[in-house]
Amino acid sequence: MQICISNNMPVAQKLEDENIFIIPENQALHQDIRPLKIAVVNNIMPKKQDTEFQLLRLLSNTPLQTDVTFVRLVTHNYKNTSDEYLKEYYHTFNEIRKSHFDGLIITGAPVENLEYEQVDYWSELVEIMEWSKSHVTSAFYICWAAQAGLYHHFGIKNIRWKISCREYIRTE
Repeated sequence: MQICISNNMPVAQKLEDENIFIIPENQALHQDIRPLKIAVVNNIMPKKQDTEFQLLRLLSNTPLQTDVTFVRLVTHNYKNTSDEYLKEYYHTFNEIRKSHFDGLIITGAPVENLEYEQVDYWSELVEIMEWSKSHVTSAFYICWAAQAGLYHHFGIKNIRWKISCREYIRTE
């Protein structure tokens, strides 16, 4: 299977070291097949390159050529990844807004103790989740994003638990 990402993305060498074939963007454009198009909203994970590697490794387990587009949120202030890296390898939502994708993956974030509306990028994430209804065939939410998706799409609130050594005690 072929993964189509930016040729000079740092994760490309790690993938090639695991015998995962990376097809250069210019070569992918000349192939006579339609790739599976996947958008990944990954900028809310603290270790972006590790997450990129893990997701691309999993996506490589298909016989289809897969074109992966990484998306960043402009309303979030990044602590662990430089703006230069994000600007080079990630697109903003506005840049992909008119595109259609076969799949969307939204990764989680360690913000489970905040109310959803308190998360600085919540309104942009809601906009992406709404956009996905008409521009994405299938969406997959990971970790906190799964809870956020349940809350946004179905009104299911997050249940917080305090864990003691003897029992689980639910808190409101």
